[in-house]
Amino acid sequence: MSFPTESRLTRTVAGSDGTGISRTRYSTASSSTALALRGLRSWRRVRAAASAVAAWVAGTLTVAGWTLLSVAVLGIGIGLAFGWLEFVAAGVVATVLIALSIPFLFSARSYDVDLTLEHDRVVAGSPVSGTLTVRNTGRGIALPGRIDIPIGDGLVDVYIPLLRSDHVHVDQVIVPTHRRGIVHVGPARTVRGDPLGILRREATWADRHTLFVHPVTTALRSTTAGFIRDLEGSASRMIVDSDISFHAIREYVPGDAQRNVHWKSTAKTGTLMVRQYEETRRSRMVIALAASDAEFATDEEFELAVSAAASLGVRGIRDGRDVDVVLGGELPELVRASARSMRELATVTARTLLDDLSSVERAPRVSALADVTSLAAETHPDASIAFLVCGSTQTARTLQAAALAFPADVAVVAVICNPEAEPGFRRLASMSVLSIGLLDDLRLLLARGAQS
Repeated sequence: MSFPTESRLTRTVAGSDGTGISRTRYSTASSSTALALRGLRSWRRVRAAASAVAAWVAGTLTVAGWTLLSVAVLGIGIGLAFGWLEFVAAGVVATVLIALSIPFLFSARSYDVDLTLEHDRVVAGSPVSGTLTVRNTGRGIALPGRIDIPIGDGLVDVYIPLLRSDHVHVDQVIVPTHRRGIVHVGPARTVRGDPLGILRREATWADRHTLFVHPVTTALRSTTAGFIRDLEGSASRMIVDSDISFHAIREYVPGDAQRNVHWKSTAKTGTLMVRQYEETRRSRMVIALAASDAEFATDEEFELAVSAAASLGVRGIRDGRDVDVVLGGELPELVRASARSMRELATVTARTLLDDLSSVERAPRVSALADVTSLAAETHPDASIAFLVCGSTQTARTLQAAALAFPADVAVVAVICNPEAEPGFRRLASMSVLSIGLLDDLRLLLARGAQS
């Protein structure tokens, strides 16, 4: 005769709890299962605490700290095991030094750090001043410390003296802007440690600033920018039947609009005569900037080219013209020989253009100037003038190949940037070629070309 054995896990089905949903609950009949669950939870807590301690130790001990900790452990352990007093003394000294370094870590987060910049956009060569304000928000005295401020690829250290509660320390930080680019300032990081560099504790603040260092530009006269003298549009060489700029009179052909009939000439000749006009376009300016390493001999040439393109673009935008600034886009090595890529900069305002030009860098795997002009001519078929800004490595053949991408009625001007060359102006077939050694040469040569 067998007796039913009690199950270790009993199932209890409860009725509806008022929501119309029946609930099933399980109760554990064995106390060993509860102990196992409690042990598992305790082990997870211990493991999390150990991980936190290990992370704190790894972030606090410096190289000198790890060295002293090794001397303390090995010195005391080996000294006591073999009775070597010298090892015990070294271990004790190392332990004392570590213990004396611990108080320097206190009040690491008692600072309230505020970093502000005087400007967020400057011209290259104009240093920017920043203000660092540190307040002791703790109740006690904050020991002297240091604040590290990352500025681009560099690091600026600011010494913070002893501060009493609610006292403020203000310091000036100079951000160097020798070269065009985008400089990230911050986030500030408070560093607290002992004088021997054994222990160190850091706290990072979220305040971060982006500084746009614009290229240097020169002021161009609006009557010489692009050789276009009017603000509304320029008369092209295309002859159309209806526009504003009168060109000539021709005989009537079927299909001509009656409103274009020139009645005075018709009365004199006895034949219907109609007016012809030169097509008037809005002054759309395309500025193609070379960006390949092979198209510039030095970095100085490239910086001069960026400044020249910026000067032309800013003048065109301020004159109310449609401006498009393009340069070669980066290509993978496998498709570089068979593909073309073009990057177009934002020209909504002069500020957006200068912001984009701040980040422009030349690279080895970008489309050549001829490919860029070809894509620009396809993208902007209504261009009236094109500037090709390049370095001294361009030859007459490569410049002509780049200029032939535009239609014949588009005026093409090549600007060759070479700080070591004499400024000059010459004609290369239907293209004007300006050679500049300084940025101010661009203004003078454009004025000379407009007069000619």
